[in-house]
Amino acid sequence: MKTIIYSYLFLVGLSLALATDTLAQNPIICNQFTADPSARVFNGKVYLYPSHDIPPESGKCKENWFCMEDYHVFSSDNLVEWMDHGVILTQREVPWVDSTSYSMWAPDCIDRNGKYYFFFPSQAKPGNEKSGFRIGVAISEKPYGPFIPETKPIDGVRGIDPNPFIDEDGQAYLYWSAGNIYGAKLKDNMLELASEPKVIENLPKKGLKEGPYLFKRNGIYYLTYPHVENKTERIEYAISDNPLGPFEVKGVIMDESPNCWTNHHSIIEYNSQWYLFYHHNDLSPHFDKNRSVRIDSLFFNEDGTIQKVIPTLRGVGVTKASQKIQIDRYSAISKEGASIAFNDSNNTFEGWKAMFDKANAWLMYSRVDFGNNKFKSAIIRAFSKNGSLIQLTLNNEKGPVISHVKIPKGDTWQTVKAPVIRSIKGVQDLVVILKNDNTAEIDWISFE
Repeated sequence: MKTIIYSYLFLVGLSLALATDTLAQNPIICNQFTADPSARVFNGKVYLYPSHDIPPESGKCKENWFCMEDYHVFSSDNLVEWMDHGVILTQREVPWVDSTSYSMWAPDCIDRNGKYYFFFPSQAKPGNEKSGFRIGVAISEKPYGPFIPETKPIDGVRGIDPNPFIDEDGQAYLYWSAGNIYGAKLKDNMLELASEPKVIENLPKKGLKEGPYLFKRNGIYYLTYPHVENKTERIEYAISDNPLGPFEVKGVIMDESPNCWTNHHSIIEYNSQWYLFYHHNDLSPHFDKNRSVRIDSLFFNEDGTIQKVIPTLRGVGVTKASQKIQIDRYSAISKEGASIAFNDSNNTFEGWKAMFDKANAWLMYSRVDFGNNKFKSAIIRAFSKNGSLIQLTLNNEKGPVISHVKIPKGDTWQTVKAPVIRSIKGVQDLVVILKNDNTAEIDWISFE
């Protein structure tokens, strides 16, 4: 799946368009590593504030460890097309940060009185009693920056993973982690504590807890956090009738993910649907310190408890039939004969391909919007050494056939066009089926 994203670089008032759009498939950003996603709804748009993993380089970062030097912000009004507003803050720009530490870890952002407060952790400059991980604030008049950092970190706060929250009565709070999860009131200026830090009570005592994210729904405060129950982080939650607790642990939101030791998340409601933003190491399967942001839908039970979220490749949103449909981000797959692999294992940012090696093997890609258009042709970018036949159906592998596409034999990738034989309207699930035993690889499908 090749993904190009909207990207704009803001430098001294200069706005430079760098790329186009991406589809909301998991992971949602495929031209760089992103982790620790904090999603916020500002002015009818979703803004995403992740950390930015970079591959460790000799002399810069600790080997086999996290390496982060700056932050980007992304925005979307439909969770499908995302705009990258470029770098909004670097370690070199913050007076109190050790600019050799590459420790610009999980951030968050919140709006108050027309300003946007970007909270971020990093290693402070060594040589004084205030060294170690501290939490600072950068301020902007727009959610995408430019952000101007305060010259000093927040007094009284030591740790990582800042999470600001403003209650309905206007009182602001800050949560963070440092062995335990802590919370405190913030002053109206959002730069100083208004109360002493408090350990959040009644959370699991055994295993690492970090990455707090608090939200409120129907009068219930939900404190969500990654927790290492065994060897890998899973996302859990606790509830309370008070923003500083005590809290009651209620369960697991997302189980441990294979091959990725960390998880970090945020939860928002947007257009009457709740979403879980989280990360996995999709684009770096052999090094879990380079991670990528995902989104999946989240649902509540009638009693307010949260249903467990099962990670998907398909993610969220509706894909237009006229766009390149990346079927490797499938919703369902046959038990045999279908799989996915990187287009280029040496450059994972080139995305994935679907591979078929058995007759009647199939992949389903859900929520394709055909609208009211009268599509005449199906287009497939594919490779088949001996030639193959691909059948496209709707809703399931035995559903209405909409096209038969012959992939000619050859030694290179080809873009093949075939007639659409049935009228298609509205949002449909697209199924791709191999109809002979000759192997085939597919990069994308589109309609015109």
